[in-house]
Amino acid sequence: MQQEEIDIEALKTNEEFLGNLKTIEKEMKEELSIAKGYQLLDAKLLLEAPEDEINEIFTFIVNTAFDVLATKLTEGKGFDMNEYEDLATARAIYENGIQRYSENDKKGSKEIFLVLNHTMEDETLKDAMMVHACAVMAGHTFDDFIENLVDITGVDESDPTAFFIQTFAQPTDILLNMFAKYVKLGKEELKVLEESK
Repeated sequence: MQQEEIDIEALKTNEEFLGNLKTIEKEMKEELSIAKGYQLLDAKLLLEAPEDEINEIFTFIVNTAFDVLATKLTEGKGFDMNEYEDLATARAIYENGIQRYSENDKKGSKEIFLVLNHTMEDETLKDAMMVHACAVMAGHTFDDFIENLVDITGVDESDPTAFFIQTFAQPTDILLNMFAKYVKLGKEELKVLEESK
């Protein structure tokens, strides 16, 4: 059975579709919704919108995500991965961490992965974020991390947390044992956050 092709050109002039996008954009700004920001971003990318429009949405997503993170840290709360808005917020922060890692900003990416380890209310993801942080501390380049430590063959694309790298070339617990000294360093850095709760 052939999958139906989306007619992008038709969507660009479809009043109802464009009206829906305006509604999503309005709600995104009013509710400061990162989840709606991603919905809008996906649609705009599909429509091949101008770069400044894409950048504006992306900037909104990242800035809002870090504002939410600051509030959560102040209130001693975490991200509930079953809550769509929390998941979208954690995704935005994670993507920023991955971008920093790929640009060789070791300090910035390590801090983001540690903060995600601290705030995610999901043990598998917490451990995965610690593996990310340890890989950075151990001096792995981003490419080395992707090529040698990550295993993307087991990714379930229907899983809402599939945006986060959480399958590795070796079981996570083995990696965390291999990285034991970095796990210890990471936990020491996180003590500051633990004590502020």
